[in-house]
Amino acid sequence: MEAYSIFKDLAIIIVFAKLFGIIARKLRAPQVVGEIVAGLIIGPGVLGLVQQTDFLVQMAEIGVVLLMFSAGLETDLKELLKTGPIALLIACCGVFIPLVGGTLLYMGFYGSAPWGSENFYKAVFIGVIMTATSVSITVESLREMGKLKGKVGTTILSAAIIDDVIGIIVLTFVIGFKSPDSNPGKVVLSTVLFFIFAFIVGTLFYKLFSFIDNKYPHTRRIPIMSLALCFFFAFAAEKFFGIADITGAYVAGIVLCSVRDSKYIEEKMEVNSYILFGPVFFASIGLKTNIENIDGAILLFSLGFVIVALITKIIGCGLMARICRFNNMDSLKIGVGMMTRGEVALIVAQKGLSVGLLTPVYFTAVILLIIVSSISTPIILKILYAKDKNEKTLNASA
Repeated sequence: MEAYSIFKDLAIIIVFAKLFGIIARKLRAPQVVGEIVAGLIIGPGVLGLVQQTDFLVQMAEIGVVLLMFSAGLETDLKELLKTGPIALLIACCGVFIPLVGGTLLYMGFYGSAPWGSENFYKAVFIGVIMTATSVSITVESLREMGKLKGKVGTTILSAAIIDDVIGIIVLTFVIGFKSPDSNPGKVVLSTVLFFIFAFIVGTLFYKLFSFIDNKYPHTRRIPIMSLALCFFFAFAAEKFFGIADITGAYVAGIVLCSVRDSKYIEEKMEVNSYILFGPVFFASIGLKTNIENIDGAILLFSLGFVIVALITKIIGCGLMARICRFNNMDSLKIGVGMMTRGEVALIVAQKGLSVGLLTPVYFTAVILLIIVSSISTPIILKILYAKDKNEKTLNASA
């Protein structure tokens, strides 16, 4: 392939990804869904305009690292610490129940697998994909209803942040255990050492960035150095600890999320992601999605995947919220609010593909889950809040 063909591929990806992203947004679906569909259409399975190349794979990897770095930057540590124990309990239950549900679903379709076998880790990985929560749709719905700053809204937001942190840690362990030469002690030790390294080195970099931020506020050198830190943490995680590069990037974002100019850094990072790397990453998922091998069994699995993913989040988060003394209606709202999936689920699925824990045909199930959860969550939340309001009105009049 001629070297200059990469420019043609990038031009096609950017145009189609943005066009279908706009269409998805008009249809009130997440923009990323449109970008994935764009990749599917321009890929080998439909029009054949773009072929998957090593260059695009590497570009997509940069894209996913930048997305996770931005997710870390968006973390509100103060809010996280304030809502603390209750949000942590809800998040833990919201990770554990879907993890078990996804594992059992896979085993139900493809048979039980002995502990430590290849199939066992593939089953567990299906559960790992289900653990991720994306509350951007929920947040927008709650904001429209004026409920975002309430107790329920704050709890959902905080639990979702913790949920993703726990999900990334679980992903790290599963990938570590899957390696043929790994053993439980080594995986645990590597993970613990990485987080110790991240805390010590992260603290030093936080102080350095705070100093630079105070001396040269709102200058472009800050986001440039932040990007270098993101790539360094991603490299160090994989090279020295055998941890997923996206974990390193996410931690780098958390390190800088409390810097005074964190919003400025985030804005600059978003330019890179929005214009180029983000569309390439999401379109690459469409390029990799194998629709030729989709049959009745895969469609049935995808349907089961969606149902289990939605129900286990509602049960896990809602049940723990009830235990934490939320009333029945508020517990249900929290469970429903936590069931949306988005970018993080795709990022986890992409990582599973790269390490051999997932095959491209299963991206169909993940994409379907994102679409269904993104459409159903706002509708159900509005119904629940309307019902809650009606009951309070009836009780007041009685």
